[in-house]
Amino acid sequence: MDASPIATPLPQDVPNQDTPGPATARRRLPRKEREKMIVAEAIRFFAEVGFEGQTRALAQRLGVTQPLLYRYFPDKDALIDRVYRDVFLGGWDAGWNLALADRSRPLVDRAEEFYLNYTRANFSYERVRLFMFAGLKDESIANRYMAHVREHLFVPLCHEIRAEAGVASDAPLSPLEIELVAGLHGAIGYVGLRRWVYKTQTPEDMDTVVTQLVRSYLMGMPTAFRAFASADGR
Repeated sequence: MDASPIATPLPQDVPNQDTPGPATARRRLPRKEREKMIVAEAIRFFAEVGFEGQTRALAQRLGVTQPLLYRYFPDKDALIDRVYRDVFLGGWDAGWNLALADRSRPLVDRAEEFYLNYTRANFSYERVRLFMFAGLKDESIANRYMAHVREHLFVPLCHEIRAEAGVASDAPLSPLEIELVAGLHGAIGYVGLRRWVYKTQTPEDMDTVVTQLVRSYLMGMPTAFRAFASADGR
């Protein structure tokens, strides 16, 4: 097999076959395009089998040799790091945080908008399953992502809820405040797990599910935050 080009399967080819068939079309691609193709297939591959999947099997799916794969990514960890950046960080828009902090609008509207944008960008078969596998098999990825979520969502949303509750303060956030916000995030994420991991029936209208979950949680959070502040003497 010529190790230079990456195989481009014809439409009738099975996407996850071990070796490319004789009808596989080949064409030379610019390096950046080849790299993108490798990453796209790696995302699908790891979403199916988890991060324990072997690069040899991935190379077979791509129709290339393993050494060619290593021309683009020196080892499996480098490939996984790229998948992490594309899937976990690439599904986050800094503009969402700016909108969340805009106190000229009701908090419930801002939180709904944030989570609608978040789920539209991140709720897919590949992304949800990769989140799951990261939590089960690769703590380094899971810890990196949860640190990102804490910094860019949990902490800012806690401060917005404090402001909504009339207890805005520079005091450090309590574990209970973080936990309540994490509970909302987890409830929304669980809908994706049920659909793409457990494969149980979920409503087709995901937007309505998201907005109702946000409204339900935010209905009680300001009261809870005021109670936390009172207990802390704030």
